Amino acid sequence: MVTMAEDLTGASIELLQALIRNRCVNDGTPGSGQEHRNASDLATFLEGRGLDLARYEAAPGRTTLVARMDGRVPGAPSLCLMGHTDVVPAEDPGWTRDPFGGELVDGEVWGRGAIDMLNLTASMAVALRHLVDSGFRPRGDLIFLAVADEESGSAYGAQWMADHHPDAIRADYVLTENGGLHSGTPEAPVIGVNVAEKGVSWRRLRVAGTPGHGSRPWRSDNALVKAAAVVSRLNDYRPRPRFHELWRDQVDRLPIRDEQKAALLDEDRIDDVLAAMPDASAASYFHACTHTTFSPNALRGPMKTNVIPGAVDVEVDVRTLPGETSDDVIAHLRAALGDLASAVEIEDIIVSPASTSRINTPLWDSLQRAVGKPFPGASLRPQLLVGFTDARIYRAMGAIAYGAGLFSPSLDAGEYGRRFHGNDERIDSESLGLTTQLWVDVCRDLLG
Repeated sequence: MVTMAEDLTGASIELLQALIRNRCVNDGTPGSGQEHRNASDLATFLEGRGLDLARYEAAPGRTTLVARMDGRVPGAPSLCLMGHTDVVPAEDPGWTRDPFGGELVDGEVWGRGAIDMLNLTASMAVALRHLVDSGFRPRGDLIFLAVADEESGSAYGAQWMADHHPDAIRADYVLTENGGLHSGTPEAPVIGVNVAEKGVSWRRLRVAGTPGHGSRPWRSDNALVKAAAVVSRLNDYRPRPRFHELWRDQVDRLPIRDEQKAALLDEDRIDDVLAAMPDASAASYFHACTHTTFSPNALRGPMKTNVIPGAVDVEVDVRTLPGETSDDVIAHLRAALGDLASAVEIEDIIVSPASTSRINTPLWDSLQRAVGKPFPGASLRPQLLVGFTDARIYRAMGAIAYGAGLFSPSLDAGEYGRRFHGNDERIDSESLGLTTQLWVDVCRDLLG
C-alpha cells in the first residue's frame, strides 16, 4: 500500500523529470529560456481543481504562471511559494548522464535544474495540488508563482511582474530557494534558512584600444591585451573583509575550536585562515560570506583573428555585502584597476543591493514547527546567501522572504554546493519528499 508521503514524493519526482526535460535554458539572451514549456506543464498539473490560474508573458516565450487559492478571511496574511522555471546552460561533455534526460538513478533525479531550482518548483506545485485535493482552505491567500528568468536577473520574470502586475503576485510572506541543509552536531542539529542575500552588482567594463591589422602588432593599442590585464588585476584584487551579524552567529555555531572561531572573526587573520583551509569549497563559501567579490566571467567584442580589436567588454559578476552601495563598487573597481582605470568605461548590467528579512515572524515559527516534525530537536539557523534570488524583489515590495527547503541529512553541503551550475546536478528522492511535506506543513500551520 502506497503511503501519502510516498505518493507526494513520487509526484514530485515525475513532475521534476518533466520540467528538466523541457530544457528551459536561459543563456541571458531575450529569446532563450522559453519558460512557456514549464509554465504549460505546471498549469496542466494544477488545472481542474478550482485554482485561479493566470499566465503572463514578458516577451515571446518568457511565461510566468501564477496559481492562486483565495483565502477565506479577508485581510489575513498571505503566503507565496515561489519557484523559478529556467535553468542555466549545461556543458554536455562534463556530464556523466544526459543533463536534460531527467533520469531517476539509484534514488536520484539527474539533470540541469535538479538542484537549482526545479526540485523546489516541482515540490511546491505538488504540495499545492495536495492541499487543494485534501480540502484545505487557507485563511489568507495562498499563491504559487512559477516565474521566468531568475537566472539572468529577472528582467523577464519577477522584476517584470513587480513592475507590471504587482497585485497578481503580492504577498506578506514568501518561501523560495534555497535553505534546508543540515549542520550542527547530533546533540544540537541545525537546519539553515536563508534570510538575507548579498547584493548583485554586475558591471560591464569597456576597454578601449585602436583597431588595426593583425599582421602589425608591434606598438599597437590592442584592447584585448589591455582587457587581459584588467581581468588579471580583478583576479588579484583583495578587498578587506567585513563582518555582519549573521557571520558572527554562523561562526559561533561552527563545530570548531574556540581559537579557530577567533581567527575567523579577526579581520587581520581570516584571509590567511581561508587560504590554508584544506576544503576549498568551504573556504570559497566563507570568503564570499565576508568579502565583496569580483569574478570576471565574460569577454565580448567584435573579434576577428587578423584584426586588432579597438574595444573589448569584460563582464564582471560583483557581489556586495550588506550596506554597500554602487559608489562603493566603483571605488573597489578603481582600486583594483589602478592606472588602467582611465582606459575603462564602467556600465551597469544589474544593480540590486543586499537584502534581509527579520526572523521574529509567524512564518519563521511555522517553519520551525514544520521542520521539527521529521527532525525533533533541530533548530533553524538564519544565514546569508552569497548568490541572489528573486527574494530580493519581494523584499523590495515589503514582503518577508526566506530561502527554505528540507533536504536529507545525508546530503553533504559541499557536494550540494558543487552541483549548483555544475556538472552532474542531481537531487535525491528523500530530499524531494521532505521538501514537499515541508511546504504542506508550513501552509497548514501558517494559513490553517
